[in-house]
Amino acid sequence: MANNNNNKILNVPNLRFPEFTGEWKKCKLGDVANLTKGVGISKGQKSSKGNPCILYGELYTTYKSEMITDIVSKTNIDSANLAKSKYNDVIIPSSGETAIDISTARCVQYNDVLLGGDLNIIRLNDGNDGSFFSYQLNGVRKRDIAKVAQGVSVVHLYGETLKTIKVNSPELAEQNKISSLLCLIDQRISTQNKIIDKLESLIKGLCEQLLNTNRGNMVTISEILSERSEKTTYNNQHEVLSSTVKGIYSQRDYFSKDIASENNVGYKIIHLNDIVLSPQNLWMGNINYNDKFEKGIVSPSYKVYAISNSFDNIYIAYLLKTHRALYTYMFASEQGASIVRRNLNIELFSQLNFRIPSLHEQIKIGNMILSIKRKLENELLQLNNLRLQKDYLLQQMFI
Repeated sequence: MANNNNNKILNVPNLRFPEFTGEWKKCKLGDVANLTKGVGISKGQKSSKGNPCILYGELYTTYKSEMITDIVSKTNIDSANLAKSKYNDVIIPSSGETAIDISTARCVQYNDVLLGGDLNIIRLNDGNDGSFFSYQLNGVRKRDIAKVAQGVSVVHLYGETLKTIKVNSPELAEQNKISSLLCLIDQRISTQNKIIDKLESLIKGLCEQLLNTNRGNMVTISEILSERSEKTTYNNQHEVLSSTVKGIYSQRDYFSKDIASENNVGYKIIHLNDIVLSPQNLWMGNINYNDKFEKGIVSPSYKVYAISNSFDNIYIAYLLKTHRALYTYMFASEQGASIVRRNLNIELFSQLNFRIPSLHEQIKIGNMILSIKRKLENELLQLNNLRLQKDYLLQQMFI
C-alpha cells in the first residue's frame, strides 16, 4: 500500500495500491448509474420454492456484507411485472428507522433476482464495479446519504435525491482491486462469526447437559445466594452498571451516555463474582454474574446476591441461566404492569431448588465452561479487530 497523505494530487485516497496513479473522477451517482425502484413483495409471499428474491428488510437482518453472493429467500408469485436484478446492481433501502441506518448498500452478484418494494436499485453504467460503490456508499458516503434522507418516525430515501450524492471513482481495475481486498476481509468476518456461533452453541449445549444432573442434593436458592444490603452513601461512589439480558455492562459504554439519576445515593453496590437480577424481567434472562467489575453500583430496583463459599461461582452462574432455571422462575413470579413483565416473588424465589453435585464436580464443570468462554472471548476480540480493520480501510481507501 502507498500512503498518499502528502501527495499534491488532491483527488486521491490516503491509502492506495502503488501500481495506480492519477486522480479519481468526481461525479454524482446519477451520472454513473440509472436509479429505479423495486416492486412490492411481502414476507407472506415468500415460499420454499420459486424465484430467488430480496426484501428490503433483509438488508438489515440477513445480508451483512456489501456483496450478496447467496440468496436466501424465494417467492412463487407471478414475476412478470416485478423488478429483476442485473449482475452488479447495487440496492439500498428506500425506508428505514434512522437516517444513518438507511445507508445500507449491497451489491447483487446475480441476474434475475426479484427485488421487492422499498428498495432503490442502482444500475451502474459499464466500467463500474458495484461492490466498490457499495463499500463507498456504506463508508465515506454514509453521512451524505443520511443528510438527504427524509422523515422522522420512518425515514425515506428517494431515488431522485440519491442521484445527487457525490461519488469518486478510479479506473475499473483499481475499483476491482479495492473491492476484492475488502471482500476478503468480509469473508474472514463471516468465518469468524461462524466460529463464534459454534462456540456459543457449544457453551449453551454443555450448560444444559452438564448442569441438568441427577447427582447430588436438592439445594434451595436461599442456601446458594445471600442478598447484599450495601448501598452508596454519597454520590458517584462507583461506576454505574446496567444488567441486561446480554450481561452486565458499564452504563456509559452500553448506552453511550449516562441514564441513571444524577443523584445515585442509595444505589446498590455490586462486587466481583456477585449475582445481579431484575425482579421485573428475571424470566426473560436478566440474571447475570459479575466477572468484569471489581465493584460497581446498580439501580435500587435490582437484587444483588453473593454466592455462598460452598459452591463454585462459575457453575452457579451458568446454572442460574439455563432454560430449566428460567422456566422455573416463572413459578416464582406473577403478571406485572405489562404482558412482557412479571414481578418476582422474592420469598418464592428463595425457595426454588436445584440438584447440585459435589463441589469437586462443580469445579470441574465450571472450569470446562470457563475454558470455552475464554476461547470465545478471544474469538470475539479477533472479530472486533477485523471490523476495525475494515472500518479503517473504508475511510482511508476512499475519498
